[in-house]
Amino acid sequence: MTATDERTTEAPSPPPAPSSGRDDVHRQVMWNRLISVVEEQALTLVRTAFSTSVREAGDLSAGVFDARGRMIAQAVTGTPGHVNTMAAAVGHFIDDIGPERIFDGDVYITNDPWKGTGHLHDITVTTPVFRGGSLIGFFASTAHVVDIGGRGYGPDGTEVYEEGIRIPIMKWAERGVLNRDLVTILRGNVREADQVVGDVHGLAASNETGRRRLDDMLDEFDLDDLVGLAEFVFARTRAATIEAIGDVENGTYRNEMVVDGYGEPVTLAVTLTVTDEAMHADFTGTSPVCPLGINVPLGYAHAYFTYGMLVAIAAELPNNFASLEPFTVEAPRDVILNATHPHPVSVRHVLGHFVTDLCLGAIAQALPDRIPAEGSGALWNFQASARSADPADPRPPVELLMFNSGGTGARPHLDGLTSTAFPSGVRTMSTEATEQVGPIVIWRKEIRPDSGGAGAQRGGLGQTIEIGPTDGYLFEFSAMFDRIEHPARGRAGGGDGAPGAVRLDDGSPFAGKGKQIVPAGRRLVLELPGGGGFGDPADRDPDATRHDRAQGYVT
Repeated sequence: MTATDERTTEAPSPPPAPSSGRDDVHRQVMWNRLISVVEEQALTLVRTAFSTSVREAGDLSAGVFDARGRMIAQAVTGTPGHVNTMAAAVGHFIDDIGPERIFDGDVYITNDPWKGTGHLHDITVTTPVFRGGSLIGFFASTAHVVDIGGRGYGPDGTEVYEEGIRIPIMKWAERGVLNRDLVTILRGNVREADQVVGDVHGLAASNETGRRRLDDMLDEFDLDDLVGLAEFVFARTRAATIEAIGDVENGTYRNEMVVDGYGEPVTLAVTLTVTDEAMHADFTGTSPVCPLGINVPLGYAHAYFTYGMLVAIAAELPNNFASLEPFTVEAPRDVILNATHPHPVSVRHVLGHFVTDLCLGAIAQALPDRIPAEGSGALWNFQASARSADPADPRPPVELLMFNSGGTGARPHLDGLTSTAFPSGVRTMSTEATEQVGPIVIWRKEIRPDSGGAGAQRGGLGQTIEIGPTDGYLFEFSAMFDRIEHPARGRAGGGDGAPGAVRLDDGSPFAGKGKQIVPAGRRLVLELPGGGGFGDPADRDPDATRHDRAQGYVT
């Protein structure tokens, strides 16, 4: 590890012993079974979650790891920011707990931004797995909780200490006994104590589901541990990943992107170096850290760089330790994509999500017929505290959270996707589920015409959302929106997507970031940005143009 590169390095694994074709088929069956185990793990979390971000949107991750902390398989349900950071987090759990303190029946927890998934709102829970008295692996899962105390979910903190309670890597349970002191501390520091503690129990329950299903699987296949299966998975995945990297011409590729930032624009810069067996991203040239909470820990930027490269060169590859290992990053200390403690990082997703398009823009020089135009990128999350408009009214505040997405960039041979979360992959909470949680009405949610960039392939469309508090309430909400001043750029002659806008229903403009008030009786209008177009608009198929007009996509 160096001052500019926060990766954990370890010696490569030895090659697996030779095996017969029959053995390979047998191990492939076990690999598929292992994926079904972690998918059931994730579904347990969805079913037991209290927060709508997990239950409705799938803002989570789940996976199984070997005894060295290397991820063998991940659930299909999950986001790159959670999965790829969690893949590195289990090593931190092993180091901080200490091998001599890992016991059967333990459960570990953290929301440390630099050892977990990048901000305090994500809680990662890890559970060791024992068989025959020996440690054979771990299950881990992550979920975004609705509240973690502090200022609440928003970019206005000036230090991580303001952003909520920070739980160092520690034991949620030891040898099956719950750490009730930690539960009490957590309950005393968050607004939605039942939801948050309930979500942690859900995370632990999902890991336990994985452990039980794994035990059944090992019984069925008469295995004592995961060593042979893990090496088989890693060897096959590593070979396929190196083959995919080998299809990209060796070289150095650069790209820059300017986004809104908070108070002043931010420049994101990357230099990609491609060799026969690796890809390396250097974020030198990126703007310095911001005084407010839009900064990104390097591990989170690493997660979205790796995701973007795998999508570009090998979208069908399984995601595990071996597919992630060839992708490395570095950045000067304290640029906005390498924020260090105690810089504020609460909404690290806003700039972190742009890392995928940033790096795709660089690799597009080598793969011009494969890489889409820029998209809206960052989610337009709506986090609000609904409060009584009457100071004498004793009704308690209610925390509300919605995920919303703009359009993706047009692809070389297909239009962009409308109102789709890329690169995060989360779903939008349904209107009905959101309105059930608290005093909120979603008055309008519709496709935004003319928001996709023109091109031979049109950019994906954004959406218009109109939200208001119910009678007697107002909203204190934290804006964390981008691409209002700097829209998604087209590629190969395509036009830019439409920028976003935030206002009240009477036309009063709102800032794109920071805490603001939606008064009682008023509505907030969000106009989400569209994706850039691809190719010369003059080359668009006339039938596609007629279809756009008929559907109202273009006016």
